[in-house]
Amino acid sequence: MSWNALETADPDLAAFGLERFSSGVAYLATIRSDGGPRVHPVTPIIGEGRLFLFMEPSSPKGHDLQRDGRYAMHAAVKDSSGGGGEFFISGRARLLDDPALRQVAARAASYAPAERYVLFELDLEHASSTIYQESNTVRRRWRITSE
Repeated sequence: MSWNALETADPDLAAFGLERFSSGVAYLATIRSDGGPRVHPVTPIIGEGRLFLFMEPSSPKGHDLQRDGRYAMHAAVKDSSGGGGEFFISGRARLLDDPALRQVAARAASYAPAERYVLFELDLEHASSTIYQESNTVRRRWRITSE
């Protein structure tokens, strides 16, 4: 499901995720060809109800996603006590070569993506947040449901 599905099902969780992903680097976990995990810093892009990632065509993370689209991504926290709160998603990524979607992603990006970059859209299967408020921990979860 696209980012829009999360926005529709749980607007507050989606707004929190947008804030966390917009605040800096996130960490993308992919699966190497030997089955082991690999973690990469990325800059998520959210635009028109979609979640995108641009990357170098030679990037190991791009090769991982083309071979096995499963991923997990966690927004960076501000400090060791979880400042700003945690936001986590997982799902499947797919390589895009649609010029119109590339324009959508480029317009929404906080930087100017190079022409050589490849573009992925990340579909969501799960999203969750954890916010630390004094001695209280607040958690929210969303998961796609089959219809």
